[in-house]
Order: sequence, then C-alpha cells, then structure tokens
Amino acid sequence: MRFYIPTKIFSEEQCVVNHSLDIAAYGKKALIVTGRNSAKSSGAFADVLSALGQEEVDSVLFDEIEENPSIETVMRAAQFGLREQVDFVIGIGGGSPLDAAKAIAMMIANPDEDERLLYDGTKPTKNLPVVAVPTTAGTGSEATPYSILTIHKSRTKKSLPHMIFPDLALVDGRYLTSISQSGMVYTAVDTLAHLIESCLNTHATGYSRMLSEYGLKLWAKAKFLLNHQPNDLEPAERFLLMEASTVAGMAISHTGTSLPHGLSYMLTYEYGIPHGKAVGVFLPNFLEAYLDVSDVENVLKLLGFEDLDEFRLFLTRLLGEINIPEEVLLANGKTVLANQGKMANYPFPMSEEEMADICRL
Repeated sequence: MRFYIPTKIFSEEQCVVNHSLDIAAYGKKALIVTGRNSAKSSGAFADVLSALGQEEVDSVLFDEIEENPSIETVMRAAQFGLREQVDFVIGIGGGSPLDAAKAIAMMIANPDEDERLLYDGTKPTKNLPVVAVPTTAGTGSEATPYSILTIHKSRTKKSLPHMIFPDLALVDGRYLTSISQSGMVYTAVDTLAHLIESCLNTHATGYSRMLSEYGLKLWAKAKFLLNHQPNDLEPAERFLLMEASTVAGMAISHTGTSLPHGLSYMLTYEYGIPHGKAVGVFLPNFLEAYLDVSDVENVLKLLGFEDLDEFRLFLTRLLGEINIPEEVLLANGKTVLANQGKMANYPFPMSEEEMADICRL
C-alpha cells in the first residue's frame, strides 16, 4: 500500500492571512488565477491581496477562467504569466480555477513547449509552485494532483496525465457564504461522488479507505444542510462541508474516480448540466450495479441511509431529474465502456447490458 499527500493543508478561519509567510515562501511575484466572480464575492481575493501585501509580494491577476476551463484559456493565462515573469501561481475559486492553476503553472515552467505538452504523458515536466484557495466545497482540487480541462476538438473533458499537487492549500469555510444554494448542492454531490467512487474502486486500499470512509461519515452529517441557504449555515457547518470536500480530494488522489464521473462529462459538455448534478444522477444506478453488495451496504450505512431506495429518493429530491434521450445516454455508456482508461478503476468485468442499466435514468 502507499500513501502520499505532499500538499501542506491548513483549515481554519482567516487561514490565508494567518499563513501569509507560507505563501510568501514560494516567490516574489504571484499569478493569481480566478474566475470572474467567486474569488472576489467570497472575500478570498481580498484576503490573498492582504496576505501578499503584508509580505511585500507582488501579484498580477488573470480572472478569465470559465466553468470547465479550456486548453485555450490555460495557454492564454500561461503566456500572460510568462510575460509578467511570475514565479508561483495562486488559484482561487472552485474546481475550475484550481484545476486551471495547476495546468498554467506547468506551462509557465516549460516555456519552450506548446499545448501538446498538456496531454503528453511521456515527457517529464516541472511546474511552478501552486497555492490553492478553494471557495466551494466540492472538487477537493486543493488536495489532488488532477487538472481536468475541456478539449473542444474532442467535445469532452479530460484529466491531464501529469500529477500536479498544490504545494499549499488554505481552506476557510467562510468563503462558502457567497455560493448559491444550487451551487452548494451540486458541489456537495460532487464530493459525495468522489467518496463513493474512491471507496468502490479497483485501486482502493486500507489507507485510501481511511479517507473515503471518514469522508462518508462527514457527508452523512452534512447532508441535512443542503436544503438551507449557505448564508444561513453556522461557521462549523460550512467547515464541515469544506472538510468533507478536502478529505474526498485526498481519497481520489490515491484512487482516481470511476464510472459516474466518466459518464458525466458528455452531459456537461453537450447539455450544460452542472458537473455535480451530472455525476450525481448516476450514483444510485452505480451502487445498484456494483457487484460487491457488502461494500455497497457499508457505504449506505456510513451515509446514514437504510437502503438504496432511500438513497435514490434523497438524491432525486435534491437534484431533480434530467431530460436527455435514452439513446444518447446509452451511446455515451458504450463510449465509456470501450475506453480502457475510464474502465480501469471499476473492479469487475462489465457487459453492455450492465452498463446500459447504469445509464438508464
């Protein structure tokens, strides 16, 4: 078994300002990578500027990261960072800015390479240091080596083959106050998917299950919060959601995700369904099809559900339904089934009929 989390993680109120010296240790000029709104509306951007100013570290801002960031945006940001001669990258936001920050840090550190490097796993690479400041409780990107980008040429999303862990993660539950209620739900369901898919995984070990099973217990406590507005939550409740997300990120850093994630990408790219919802709708069928019934029962028990029917009803009420033609869903399932990389994390052989059962929503 192996266990490896090189990221230094702090989780506390005023986390960014409290650890200004840790941030400053990575260089004298930072490229701050964000989306359009969440970094500023959450207060995280102001905290980062305060921390950098306190330590006399310069910075420049790239705030054009879209939801489901593209290769093209990453390359524009990297070119901007090269022109500005930055020596480390700070990602602020949800999974999109954090994933993009990792890819940008790699491209800046390899200035003689073009975008082909992003998906060329044969070349050894280096990257600038990355500081991650999450403002959502979903992707756990602050604790994973993954960077998932949109490839418009292929009309899909795909993880880079390079492992790029953040050097430092600063997790503060206060930043959840600015997220929408639907955003909180979808990101929390993404966390749930990470925990389930890591626990029921070819590569799960005793070490990784320590994380996924602990995370499932945290999620069981947090699931009742998802009918509330983020502003109505107590500080400890927001930190509970954040902790579950970070722990889930640590879990999938050892195992990767499985079929619900593989099936979700088409729904997001072609139909604009938010990632957490696109993943979550497949979770009940995934559990029903999973061959080790005792493992499924353990997952449901840790989540506080009596049986699969109760779990399915809970997610349906939480997420609603999706309206996509069945033939499209089945065709997507065949595509995933034919992809050995996407199937590698599922521990059992799977037939077309079994995949179709997972895809029928």
